[in-house]
Amino acid sequence: MATETVTSTDVSTAAGNWKAGVTGGVVGGLVFGAMMSVMTPGVLQMAIPAMYGIEGPAGTVGWAIHMSHGAVIGLGFAAIASLKPDLGRSIGTSLGVGAGYGLLVWVALAVIAMPIWLGAVGFPGAPPLPNVGVESLVGHVVYGAVLGGVYSAVAN
Repeated sequence: MATETVTSTDVSTAAGNWKAGVTGGVVGGLVFGAMMSVMTPGVLQMAIPAMYGIEGPAGTVGWAIHMSHGAVIGLGFAAIASLKPDLGRSIGTSLGVGAGYGLLVWVALAVIAMPIWLGAVGFPGAPPLPNVGVESLVGHVVYGAVLGGVYSAVAN
């Protein structure tokens, strides 16, 4: 006589808390955008629109693109957070990981990708490669910290 045992296992197929990632990315984008508006307004008005072939000044378009970038980068954070689900439970940990994520985003996108992209589209104000700027570094780290904090708050 055979005995059959059924065992259930919870398996998640979700890729992190994407809503928390998008929300954190948008709020972080607002904070970072406000900082840029004060410190480096030409980035939002000219450089970001130029990446997409829009000649400026085009501040509203620059803001819209910047906010879209913030949301997409927030999705990336949510994907990383899905690898370590405990990340969102502690706001302190999430803030720190978010700040580190902002640093990585700065290196990959602002220091390397943006100058290459702007040079490729022929933007006359393209920054040099590498594009190392303190204002940009601070803005991206603040973006990441806000993203991490909001991610934790929304995920919980």
